[in-house]
Amino acid sequence: MDFVELLPVFMFLALALLLFSGYPVAFVLGGVGLFFGFIGIHYEVFSLIEFFNILSRIWGGVCENLILVAIPMFIFMGTMLEKSGVAKDLLYALQILLRRVPGGLALSVTIMGTIMAATTGIIGASVVMMTLLALPVMLERNYDKSLSTGTIAASGTLGILIPPSIMLVIMADLLAISVGTLFVASIFPGLLLALLYFIYLFLRTRISPSLAPPLPDEVGPSSSKETLKLVFKSFLPPIFLIILVLGSIFAGFATPTEAAGVGALGSILLAIFNKRLNFKILKEVTERSSLTGAMIFGIFVGATAFSYVFRSLGGDDLIHQFVNEIGFGPWGILFIMMGLVFLLGFFFDWVEITLIVLPLFAPIMQTLDFGDHLPSHMIVPWIAVLLAVNLQTSFLTPPFGFALFYMKGVSPPEVKIQTIYRGIIPFVLLQLLGLILVIKFPEIALWLPSLILD
Repeated sequence: MDFVELLPVFMFLALALLLFSGYPVAFVLGGVGLFFGFIGIHYEVFSLIEFFNILSRIWGGVCENLILVAIPMFIFMGTMLEKSGVAKDLLYALQILLRRVPGGLALSVTIMGTIMAATTGIIGASVVMMTLLALPVMLERNYDKSLSTGTIAASGTLGILIPPSIMLVIMADLLAISVGTLFVASIFPGLLLALLYFIYLFLRTRISPSLAPPLPDEVGPSSSKETLKLVFKSFLPPIFLIILVLGSIFAGFATPTEAAGVGALGSILLAIFNKRLNFKILKEVTERSSLTGAMIFGIFVGATAFSYVFRSLGGDDLIHQFVNEIGFGPWGILFIMMGLVFLLGFFFDWVEITLIVLPLFAPIMQTLDFGDHLPSHMIVPWIAVLLAVNLQTSFLTPPFGFALFYMKGVSPPEVKIQTIYRGIIPFVLLQLLGLILVIKFPEIALWLPSLILD
């Protein structure tokens, strides 16, 4: 191959290097795309007029995409639940309900992470919120620091998989499949990871009770009536909001975009119910939601420019040629895909991995055939779920596990980064176990979609 044919390879390498520069990802993606577009013009494999095609793709693929409208509203919903104190009340209620169970506080954090995952897909906000709420309490109860940090980090990242997840909305759009189908297919894999965390914590704290001392008897309500009141006020409202949002999607009453609007309104009503909605909170929620949404859509714009130039320079052809030459078959291609995503997770965030890698693999995914292992029409949703489970690890794997940095930034000084690294190791292994189970038993992801959608 000559230099011109290898331009897509150099383009990808340049992107990988510049992502370490510290510049905003959106600017790096768009800048690399435009720079290699001009190189392509010099070698007469790209034309100046094609830059206008990028603008039309940004408008038609991002700005006019009604599915992506759900993202800002899901962000608003999760931010409002955090700022209004709903999450804090939920954690306290779970502590009281599980006070007699070994490792009850750690298990409460896991359940809270699962519930909050089903109300928002903002991992940074979830991890920071749960660290601020749970870590001081766990340290005060003399919980093991590694166990505490690992539990919070792993539970806080469940929102990337359990719907309504922003990542699932983006993946469905990139793969041209139904958001509802992907939401339904991700429920059991997400709950499987939560169950694996729960079982691990229960067994480990039962074997070594010193790692997680029980809650003192004097803490909490003194009567069953007060406990019941706590459940009705702090536990049931978030559950009702989850049923309202996800139930409306699965029952076919609302599209994901409409359900996101219901969730945003529901979070405001919960804040009013808790008498914590005021102008200051509304202003903070609106500002943070706007900034987070702008960051995500900025990356969309940059990724659109990058992917168009990459394809125009022959990147798709290079990938297909590589796949055909290795001759690994569908299972080999699947494991290469999973291995590549896992390795990229050590260095990049899910947004970069999803928007860069997924468009490259999407045409290949359409051609794979796994025989009797699963129906052909469910292959793309199944692989999308596998990628989502795999991307869970990208938040926890050093050196650039973003959840670890979020946690360290708001942790007490006595919690060292080495402690956080040690704490996440068992949970990364549990995530890989969950990935293997979904590969081995595709029914975990596909049973519910076939039941609801067929």
